[in-house]
Amino acid sequence: MLTTYILYIVLGAVAGILAGLLGIGGGLVIVPMLNIAFELQNFPEMHIQHIALGTSMATIIFTSLSSMYAHHRRGAINYPAFWRLAPGIVIGTYLGAMLASALPTGFLKAFFGFFLYYVAIQMLLNIKPKPHRELPGVVGTSAAGTGIGIFSALVGIGGGTLTVPFLSWCNQTMHVCIATAAAVGLPIALAGTTGYVIGGWNVDGIPGPHIGYVYIPAFLGIIAMSVLTAPLGAKLAHSLPVDKLKRIFAVLLILVGSRMLWTVFM
Repeated sequence: MLTTYILYIVLGAVAGILAGLLGIGGGLVIVPMLNIAFELQNFPEMHIQHIALGTSMATIIFTSLSSMYAHHRRGAINYPAFWRLAPGIVIGTYLGAMLASALPTGFLKAFFGFFLYYVAIQMLLNIKPKPHRELPGVVGTSAAGTGIGIFSALVGIGGGTLTVPFLSWCNQTMHVCIATAAAVGLPIALAGTTGYVIGGWNVDGIPGPHIGYVYIPAFLGIIAMSVLTAPLGAKLAHSLPVDKLKRIFAVLLILVGSRMLWTVFM
């Protein structure tokens, strides 16, 4: 049991750095690692992925706050883009979380595994949309936010892997994309956590202590470190070769995604 709590703390440290460095909420690492931790604790298989997603979303609230503040101090956040995306983000993420609560854990694991492959390929090949336009109007940006929110809730992430490419396509610099994506992670996390709490409120068999699909020990262990390391990640984002780091991270995603798909299909 002590080993799993240590794992939660380590996850929090990694999640915080990734939030600030790459503009992601850390869910790409947190969700699969929570799967492993919950398996070691003999959680019911039917609930493991839902609890991992819900807990990941809850931790991203604090990771995003810390990362957002660090980027705000550097003046890198595009607030007009943030406010345009926010309404669609909130609606989409809540709906996505409620949908995920009704889907079987095997489907969610497979969906997450294939999503990791997609993200890894994007990073390895450095695929970027050609920047050829400005931000769309309120309706277009809200629609993009809704789509980002739905997918973020289904895979338990802060949305950076989708928000960064979208903002890059809209002619924003990479530092602005990362900083704004970190800020966007906050409404995603708030709406997603609400959905997972409500979705798991009356579900039987969830190990305690918990609130809906949020497992409290993992939540506390992760946020204890993530809020401390997110500012470090934000600082590194302005000094390290982010593209090279992304390629290294992509290899990790492939390994993690392969393990998740193995547990589903083998």
